Amino acid sequence: MILAIIIGCEIGFWVLLGLGLASRYLWGMRRLSTALLLAVPLVDVVLLGAAVVDMRGGAEADWRHGLAAAYIAYSIVFGHRTVKWADAKFAHRFADGPEPWKPPAGGMARTRYEWGIWLRIVVAYGIACALLLGLTWIVDDPSRTGALTAFMGSLLRIPLIAAIWPVSYSLFPKKVAGDSKA
Repeated sequence: MILAIIIGCEIGFWVLLGLGLASRYLWGMRRLSTALLLAVPLVDVVLLGAAVVDMRGGAEADWRHGLAAAYIAYSIVFGHRTVKWADAKFAHRFADGPEPWKPPAGGMARTRYEWGIWLRIVVAYGIACALLLGLTWIVDDPSRTGALTAFMGSLLRIPLIAAIWPVSYSLFPKKVAGDSKA
C-alpha cells in the first residue's frame, strides 16, 4: 500500500506543479496558481500520514516505509529548489521569461556549488533518519521496526556516493574561460 501511495504522491507533486505553472503562465489565473503551488507540500503530509497510519495499524516495517521517509526528506530539502527550477523553465518557455539559471561551468564557483548540493543531501539523509527514528518511536515495537534501522544504514550510501562529485571538483577543478592560473 505504501509503495502505491509514494507513486501517487510523486505523480501528485508533478501534476500540482504542472497545473500551478500552467495556471500562472498559460491561463493567467494567479490565485489558482498560488493555491495549487501551496498545495504541493500537502503531498508530503499525505505520505507521512499514510506511513504512520500503516505502521500504527500493525504493518511490519520494510524498505517501502524507508523509501517514504527518504521521499519526504528529499521533498523538504529539494522541493522548493525543484519548484523554482520548474518555474524558471516554464516561464522561459511559455512566458518569454529570462534564461533559467545554470550552475557554474567550473572553477571554484562550481566546486562550491557541488559542495552545497552535497550538504543538502546530507541534510536530507539526516531528516530521513529522524523520520525513521520517529516512526520507530511511535510504533514502539522493535520486532516490527528493525527494517527501518537497516534502511538508515543502506541510505547512508547516497551521501557517501554523492561525495564523489564535490571531491572530484575540489581535486580536479574544471578550467573555465578567463581562468588565468598558469
